[in-house]
Amino acid sequence: MLQEARFHRIKALLTAHGEVSTERLVRDLLVSRETIRRDLQELETEGALRRVHGGGVALDIGGEAPLAVRQASRAREKKAIARAAVRLLSPGQTLLIDAGTTTAQLAEELSALAGLTVITNGLDVARTLNRDEHFRKANEVILLGGRLLTEAPATSGDLTIAEIQRYSADVALLSPVGICASHGASSFERSEAEVARAMVASARRCVILADHSKIGQRSRIAYASLAAIDTVVTDGGARRQPGLDELQKAGCAIAFA
Repeated sequence: MLQEARFHRIKALLTAHGEVSTERLVRDLLVSRETIRRDLQELETEGALRRVHGGGVALDIGGEAPLAVRQASRAREKKAIARAAVRLLSPGQTLLIDAGTTTAQLAEELSALAGLTVITNGLDVARTLNRDEHFRKANEVILLGGRLLTEAPATSGDLTIAEIQRYSADVALLSPVGICASHGASSFERSEAEVARAMVASARRCVILADHSKIGQRSRIAYASLAAIDTVVTDGGARRQPGLDELQKAGCAIAFA
């Protein structure tokens, strides 16, 4: 395969997943590890990625991959993160939860708690919680009104923001596109960032759920500074991300799944 074609494939994987491993590239491109190392080095020089142990990561996350891709990507890590996040919660709390594939996994794990009031703009989150009859009897689920997004199963807009502002929650649980020391938690879509920002302002604590590919990354619109974030819940793969040290040096509490 020509180098130009390899570069195109590597960049496509970075766009879809935010990271790419040397092992996968060797399998996909049918070239040697040495060739892949040289390709990653050249792409790093171009500013297309940052090399890390075992592969490369995108320098800056822009738009998110399609929903179906995100649902399948790092599903095991997201499930572990969701379980770890539940351990930070207590029965009887009021929770604000935004829409996302990681928070949809969180909804799957919340059934062990009772007396919760869960307020969400995520249709998948609300559906997951509502399908469990036991959960419905023991907890309250409130789906925020507003404009239904076309790119994601979620509500947004002025009505959604106004409804969020009516509540005083114990914890906001949010899943960003990226989180870094300089800009905190960020998203690509303005509508999603506005909802997340309102949830942060309406909660006493903010917990960020971010798999390792999001650590050290910055997307287009910041919505929560590190000072506003109480805990970042991530998976063990984050220990290899340079951005993790920067978060910890900035005083951010990290909980590993």
